[in-house]
Amino acid sequence: MSEYISIAETKAIPMDRGLSVKLDGRQFALFRIGGDYYALDGECPHRGGPLGEGLIENGQVYCPMHGWRFDAKTGACVDNPNKPVRCFRTRVVDGFVQIEL
Repeated sequence: MSEYISIAETKAIPMDRGLSVKLDGRQFALFRIGGDYYALDGECPHRGGPLGEGLIENGQVYCPMHGWRFDAKTGACVDNPNKPVRCFRTRVVDGFVQIEL
């Protein structure tokens, strides 16, 4: 059975870039696009870059290390379709973004 876990306050997630969050030894990348929140695995499959530190443009996050682009809503890799990152369902409860694990 899956469960939702609070991972960050909504106000901590900027509009133009991601937020890196470490939880139980695992890295996550959180994004806010409009009024919606998205969560991806926090490491780029190319060289392990921190996706949560990437810039957001047109719904895509740019890895800060080498510029690989990922769809923030789905985790699909624009530059290498064979290297997506995992995407997690999110919800907002009492001002906190929660992810489904």
